[in-house]
Amino acid sequence: MPRIAIFIVSDATGATALQMVRSALVQFGDIGAETVRYAHVNTPQRIKTVVEEAAREKSLIVHTIVSSDLRQILLQQSRLAGVDAMDLMGPLLDRLSVHLKRPPIEEPGLYKHLTEGKTREIAAVEFAFRHDDGRKTEDLPEAEIVLIGISRSMKTPVALYLSYHGWFAANVPLIMEVETPSELFLVPREKVFCLTMAESRLMELRQSRASATNLPHGNYLSPEYIRKEMLFAKKLCRDHGWQLIDTTGKSVEETAREILGLMTKLDAQSIPH
Repeated sequence: MPRIAIFIVSDATGATALQMVRSALVQFGDIGAETVRYAHVNTPQRIKTVVEEAAREKSLIVHTIVSSDLRQILLQQSRLAGVDAMDLMGPLLDRLSVHLKRPPIEEPGLYKHLTEGKTREIAAVEFAFRHDDGRKTEDLPEAEIVLIGISRSMKTPVALYLSYHGWFAANVPLIMEVETPSELFLVPREKVFCLTMAESRLMELRQSRASATNLPHGNYLSPEYIRKEMLFAKKLCRDHGWQLIDTTGKSVEETAREILGLMTKLDAQSIPH
């Protein structure tokens, strides 16, 4: 039975072509075909080198190059070298262009970038849910953003909003009668943001929650107790260098943008000049 060598050529990773070729090869049983992947073939010289090697090895080229110019060069070089080259991407892009009435972007690896981005967002949302309201504090050092604050200071909605945009965010409640998790002190201070708001607005939010869930009022709705909670949270922030974010009158989106803006400034300041 004849053996065959197949060169997988791509201007990205070549994973798509490799998977397609392997799926096709299983239809021929155990034929001992050899596949060699050439990734990031994105210049005319690289194409020429690969085609010359394929000619020496008498190999078939299967490619998923998205650039129309590079596809044309590979076709020309293959014909000159007498190499059989099969284009898996070009015909599909051409057909889609006709039906969609627009040209392709022709950016190598775009699908991988998109899927990786989506995968990160999913992982970030899962992280936010697992680390909501002080759960799994042992993982806090893994968070990119940690939100802290007293009850009803918008920690959970802001953390979830950040996670939907790919940030690994956790939130931890500050409770006077409960010891602050030691893991919080292991997080770099520039990643910790304490959410606060006007006492009157906080009282409104707590009253709404108490009415909706039949919570016992007690200290939860005591103006004096709320004032003490605020002072407790602010002192912790001063002692540990955590940043205060006043959420009064701000939407979740505005608060999240402010946090990301502060992180960007801190990153810029950390770059040596």
